[in-house]
Parts: sequence; structure tokens; C-alpha cells
Amino acid sequence: MTIITVNAPKGRLSQEQRRKLAGTLTDAVLVPEVGQVAPAARVEFQVHFTEREADMMAIGGRLLADTGPDADVMAIDVTVMDGDWRQEVRAEVIERVLAAMADACGLPEPSPAWWVTFRVIDEGSWGSRGGVLSVLSLLDSGVFTEEKAEAVRAALGA
Repeated sequence: MTIITVNAPKGRLSQEQRRKLAGTLTDAVLVPEVGQVAPAARVEFQVHFTEREADMMAIGGRLLADTGPDADVMAIDVTVMDGDWRQEVRAEVIERVLAAMADACGLPEPSPAWWVTFRVIDEGSWGSRGGVLSVLSLLDSGVFTEEKAEAVRAALGA
């Protein structure tokens, strides 16, 4: 279970860019999370695009409406179930998310005003399908590589 929320100024991302990001952002988190490209796991990922008016976002203490067109501000929030999220795995996800954003936006590198937050929801604190979900119940689904499944079990002490 993963939710990726992209907050951007209104009109910053075209429908084609959002269409591309729907897939590339999913894979940016999916591969480090389960250890492989796993099409069956993609249905457990959501990408939300939120647009804000230029007077509803600020950078450097100034509204975007007052800064001019050069302020390319975006905030991307990645929310995941507890699992194998060692620092190097988190760093890989953040780098992959920023690379996917730059690619979709046709830029050689991410803007320094794009920020990614990475949030892990504690085991037992994520619900769907009428109840509480556990990543442990997903480990035998076939989407995780054996190495990643073992790393998740170790991280959760299971």
C-alpha cells in the first residue's frame, strides 16, 4: 500500500505529464519496496495530483503569485506501509521520485524547489477492505522477492 501525492501549482503539470507520472512514480517506489517490477502489486499504489493556485503556495516567505514564473515549486509526499525502509532504501526512493519528476517535466535535473517527504505508517496503522492491513500478510503474495520479504520480516521483527 502506497500513496504518492504531488502538490504543484495549478497548470504546472499537463495531463500527459500526469499520465506518465502515474506509472513512473508508482514504479519509483514499487521496485525498491518489493525488489522487482511486479505488475500485480501496482494496484495497491495510488498517485494523487493536487493543484494549488499561485496564491495558495509560498516559497521563501513569499506567495508564488508574487515570485514570478521561475519558482518551480512542488512537494511530493510518499506514504508507505511499514517494511524494509532502511536509510539507503529511502534514499533510493527519493532519488527515483525526483528523477521521474524531472523526466516527465522534460528537465535534465530536478528543481531545487521540489521537495520529497517520505512517511512510513506504523504496522497496524493502515486500513482498507474493512479492516487493518499488515504488510506481513502480503509477503507470500508473490510480488516481493524472497530477499525483500526476508528484509521486511527482519525490519518488523517477525
